[in-house]
Amino acid sequence: MAKDLDELLDEVESKFCRPDPLRPGMAQQPKGCSGTRGGDRNGAEANDPLRLTDTFKKADDLDSLINEIFEEPNFDKKSFKLKSKSSVGMPVKGSIQGLGKSCSPVYLGGSTAPCGIGTNISQRACDRLRCIACDFRIVSYNDYMWDTSCDYLFFRNNMPEFQKLKTKLVQKKGARAYACQCSWRTIEELTDLQNDHQLRWVCGKH
Repeated sequence: MAKDLDELLDEVESKFCRPDPLRPGMAQQPKGCSGTRGGDRNGAEANDPLRLTDTFKKADDLDSLINEIFEEPNFDKKSFKLKSKSSVGMPVKGSIQGLGKSCSPVYLGGSTAPCGIGTNISQRACDRLRCIACDFRIVSYNDYMWDTSCDYLFFRNNMPEFQKLKTKLVQKKGARAYACQCSWRTIEELTDLQNDHQLRWVCGKH
């Protein structure tokens, strides 16, 4: 079957994709098929209905051979699926990396402070904080503060489940309670994170 396919491809290429060797002095055609070529001989071929019928018949045979190859049960289609997934995944990954922006500087804020990407001009509390010490994403709760009895073991055992954490949350208007597995803070006003040297929190990109 592969041999028949090669023969048909060679025949199609010789008829449609190669320059006419019988035309002396004619410049060589660029590679690829051209729609029409000049000359009495070629015009006669184009106007010959028998030749056209034969050409269409061979083209149909070529299509049927290709369809048979794809319909064979042993034909491995996994490579095509994997290739399509990788080709689709590449630009998506690129676009995600392109959209990632970090806060500079990183702000913490009370419940009245807007959240988003923080800059010197747009002072917003970062809501994508991550701790580089315990590798936990920081959770925050508006209008709450942490009870003074909180300790390291409490957060170590209960993060990040709110149902367990709320036992140490006290309602306070305007405050925002932040916590990871190893650190916690109650913030009421917009604060630059660099001013708190004990926290190992960074912006995890927006």
